[in-house]
Amino acid sequence: MSLRSPVRQAPLVMQVAEQFRGLVESGAWAVGEKIPGEVQLAGQLGVSRGTVREALRALSLTGILEPRVGDGTYVRATNEITGVLVRDDLSPLTAVLDVRAGLEAAAARLAAGADVAALDAALAARARAHDIGDRAGYVEADAAFHRGVIRASGNPLLLRLYDAVAEVINQSIVDTAIFPEDPVVRDSHAALRDAIRDGDREAAVSASYGLIESVKTAMEKENQ
Repeated sequence: MSLRSPVRQAPLVMQVAEQFRGLVESGAWAVGEKIPGEVQLAGQLGVSRGTVREALRALSLTGILEPRVGDGTYVRATNEITGVLVRDDLSPLTAVLDVRAGLEAAAARLAAGADVAALDAALAARARAHDIGDRAGYVEADAAFHRGVIRASGNPLLLRLYDAVAEVINQSIVDTAIFPEDPVVRDSHAALRDAIRDGDREAAVSASYGLIESVKTAMEKENQ
């Protein structure tokens, strides 16, 4: 995604900020990446450095960007919700796990009886990655499984809510991934898949909460 000169309708700062937001949302400016400096951005857009500075400041206030004195500006998050959570440190691991449990339990209830082919594929990929010691692949497959539960609900609002905090959720998956895997955690994933496949709503909800509790327990054991 390239920058384009703003049209003279909406306020310039707003137009420039929206272009920067688009670069973040598209992944052209990735989370954790240092973005170009004010002079370069102003030259590309054909606007003043002041306009660029105010646009960057606006996105910094939302938590999407993070200015670092003497270093530059970095991408902190892809959206305002995640940005505020990270900026204000509102996402301790236990809190994120509780949010995951609530979202996934609601999704599992709705997903009961749905096609579980995507969940089967994610669990198979997860097991393969575990067996060969591929931690990154294991985490990626685990994230795919949990998002797959949300997708299986068929509820677009749940999916949007989940995706809105996906960065924080996916980081929690990284942070809680114990390698080699705790057998109880492995079996909890299978139990959730089985309950959805069997169309048992109550069992699916119970399995969702049980999965998160198994993760918490495994973490406590690991930290002892």
